[in-house]
Order: sequence, then C-alpha cells, then structure tokens
Amino acid sequence: MKVSGFTFIRNAIKFDYPVVEAINSILPLCDEFVVAVGNSEDETLHLIKNINSPKIKIINTVWDDTLREGGRVLAVETDKALKNISSDSDWAFYIQADETVHEKYLPVIKEAMLKWNNNKDVEGLLFDYLHFYGSYDYIGAARKWYRKEVRIIRNDKTINSFGDAMGFRKNGNKLNVKQINAFVYHYGWVKPPEAQQAKQQTFHKLWHPDDWLKKNIPDVESFDYSQIDSLEKFDGTHPAVMQKRIDAMNWKFSFEPKKKKNIKTVISDCIEKWTGWRIGEYKNYKII
Repeated sequence: MKVSGFTFIRNAIKFDYPVVEAINSILPLCDEFVVAVGNSEDETLHLIKNINSPKIKIINTVWDDTLREGGRVLAVETDKALKNISSDSDWAFYIQADETVHEKYLPVIKEAMLKWNNNKDVEGLLFDYLHFYGSYDYIGAARKWYRKEVRIIRNDKTINSFGDAMGFRKNGNKLNVKQINAFVYHYGWVKPPEAQQAKQQTFHKLWHPDDWLKKNIPDVESFDYSQIDSLEKFDGTHPAVMQKRIDAMNWKFSFEPKKKKNIKTVISDCIEKWTGWRIGEYKNYKII
C-alpha cells in the first residue's frame, strides 16, 4: 500500500498557519507528500523546504485571485497538489494548513487504509473533528462547526476538490466513505489576535466583494474572540507536533457562556445530545 499526502499553502508565516505541524503530523503515514506552495509575501517556500524530508515534493503555484466566489481558488490549489501525487499511490491523505492529526490515531488510520485498500467501493475515509477556538483550551460546541469531513481519498483521477476545498466529489457526486475512529484537530481559530484579524481581512476576499468586506469586517488591529456563542473546555492532549506553539502562546483568552439561548437552539441541542442526530446537518459524503 502506498500513501501520498498533499496540501496547499500561501503566506503561512504572515497569517501564522501551523502548516509544518500539519505536514509532520501525518508524514509518518506517507510515502511522499506534495505541497503546492502559492505565490507568497513571506518566506513560506523556505519554511516548507526546511522540513527537510526526502518525502516532500514542492510545486510552485500562482493563485488566481479573481476567483472570489465561494472560495473556489482553494479547491483549485488543492487539485494542483492532488494531481501531482504519484500515479501508483493507493490513497491520498489531505491535510489543510491549520489541521493536525494526533499521533495516537496514526495506527488506527493505517489499519483503516489497509482494511479498505482492496475494496474499491470505499472512495474515502471520514474523520471526526475538534475545532479549537480562542486558545488551545476550548473547542467549538455550536451547530455552525462541522463535525466530520473526508480527509483520505482513493487515488482516482475522477475525484476532485469540491466547493472551497472542504471536501471532495467524484464526477460531481458525493464520495462513498467509511467512518474511522480518528479526529482531525482544527486550529484555524487559534492565532494571536493580530494574525487572526489579518487573516480575516484577507481570507474573506476569497468569498466576498470589496463592498461586503467594508460592511462586515472591522478595520481594527486585533480580532475580537469574545463574539462566540458556545464553547466547551478541552480536557484532552494535543498532538505532540503542536506543543512548541502551545508553549509559546502569548495572548490571553477566557470564555463566559451566554446565559440564554433561544428555544430552537435548546431543543436542537437536546436532540443532538440524546440521539447524536443534528437536525439539518449538511453532509458532504455518503457513509456506507
């Protein structure tokens, strides 16, 4: 069984992306790792080269910044990396630049890839998610946080990145996937407030026109992390690759839960807690 990792990145240093940690978190499972490095305003290319692994394959890309509808450019860049993996790989393991996998899950993931390797009906493997917010001590608990997504796909040239690179489709159809007992740790909302605000001001350009940005993104220096409705305290451990970042955290964050929720939220939260069913949840996959 051969496994190729792949990701894309631009301006990793400027916007404080833990892309090196992301790559290193799954590199032990990969025989090669393709990184599409976009035209950056910082030393992102040097950062990736410094991973210094023979598995790393860098392709230099130029982002089409005119693709400002639905974050489409992110899927385009994902596909550039995907198309450069080796043709003889069985699986393609996708990790975004603000995601990592805990080392405790690596044996589970490998076992799943081996188990389903010869079953071509299985087009991908589905992960659970933890979304960290504000600091490394809290995870998102509201309905807006997606709970699952596909991060390992069959090396099939008819499979492409979908939408804003959140998931994948095969010939326009949702993938048939198997759920595995492993989590992706998402750190996209854990950055110094200044870096988070800079990311918001730039990142939303991939979705919205300039007039929308002026109305909806405050022209301030620091991101206001207090505008969040529901978080839970995280009592687990983080991936070892993240420890250096955690130790270097230099901002303060605390969370005071809102005392009141609307009745619809209370009811839907209770149903989800009792049954595991999230009303109206969008699923970008088919579990088989």
